[in-house]
Amino acid sequence: MLPFLVVTAVAAGVTAVASAGVLRLSRRFGLAPEVRERDVHSAPTPRLGGVAMYLGILAAALVAAFLVNFDEVFAETTQLWALLGACTIIAVVGVLDDLLDLDWMVKLAAQLAAAGLLAWQGAQIVSLPVGDTLIVGSPTVNFILTVFLMTLVMNAVNFVDGLDGLVAGVAIIANSVFFIYTQLLVARTGADPSISLAALIAAIVVGIAAGFLPFNWHRAKMFMGDTGALLIGLLMATSTVSVTGQLNPGQLDQKLVIASFIPIILPVAVLALPLADFSLAVFRRLRAGKSPFTADRLHLHHRLLNMGHSPVQAVIIFYLGTVVVSVACLMVFTMQDYLWPALVAILGTALCVVVTLLPVSRIRAILIQRGLLRLSQAERATNERTTVE
Repeated sequence: MLPFLVVTAVAAGVTAVASAGVLRLSRRFGLAPEVRERDVHSAPTPRLGGVAMYLGILAAALVAAFLVNFDEVFAETTQLWALLGACTIIAVVGVLDDLLDLDWMVKLAAQLAAAGLLAWQGAQIVSLPVGDTLIVGSPTVNFILTVFLMTLVMNAVNFVDGLDGLVAGVAIIANSVFFIYTQLLVARTGADPSISLAALIAAIVVGIAAGFLPFNWHRAKMFMGDTGALLIGLLMATSTVSVTGQLNPGQLDQKLVIASFIPIILPVAVLALPLADFSLAVFRRLRAGKSPFTADRLHLHHRLLNMGHSPVQAVIIFYLGTVVVSVACLMVFTMQDYLWPALVAILGTALCVVVTLLPVSRIRAILIQRGLLRLSQAERATNERTTVE
């Protein structure tokens, strides 16, 4: 456990220091794009935080290379080196996009190239559970499926990056749970380089997200931009594929095999609402005769704000949903049963719905109306000015 904590601490420390440096340079050279109509923030804010996160990834990987606990990860697989190469591709194109606003096809090509590099070096899904059987695809099918899923997760994470601290917090929660999953898997199946690689990646993601979060919490001093969001998505996709793609079904009973695919489901399930919102946005724009890539203020986080939630409250709702999905998925694996996980998912979902439909501002207004809560001095002054006018 200690080596993983060391890697996480290095990733967090380097990311934090680098974030401070990037923020200072961005302010000095005016690298803060103008506020767009769809943006929630009101002042130009640098969005090169992904550069600091990339440096945190490199530093953590370098430290891990000198720790004896990760010798097998570096010696028996080329996936980590391929991952660093893929991260470099994403970082270069992401920075160019954050500065120059590249065409979406260029960004998609970079994502496919990064995912393709990883799949080529062995980070692939080799089988999928269907009913009581496992379907093993051909190398070509496995390659295409892996590239598709990795690209999907990258874009899903990038899409949800719409509020201060949202992606960083979700990444910390989901990858912390996933790290616990890898350790439980080692306890049941024994140590394996692929599982160690997945745990290492999860530890790095928690570190870079934790190191960047203080700069990105409301009101954000800096955004991670496409660079940071795509890097987190790439790392999450690789860690999940690394575990599932290398498991030997013959070592596990059928329930455990099905549960082993929880890490593939987890990142997509966590981002199910953003993906649904994206699909609805495309449909909405096409129906209005507009381009599906036309920006608007009708996304999920915009709707939460319009309902009366503050940016922080909206982010907490996403955090709560992430916890519910992550814990329910982990319980499927640990308990080898679906009753309690389903109960947690149902109750957790109900709580999320109640919190979403009853924003704090609405509850406060009801309490004030019924005389159970008093207006603040500032609110009374505002009401008096409004009455006079």
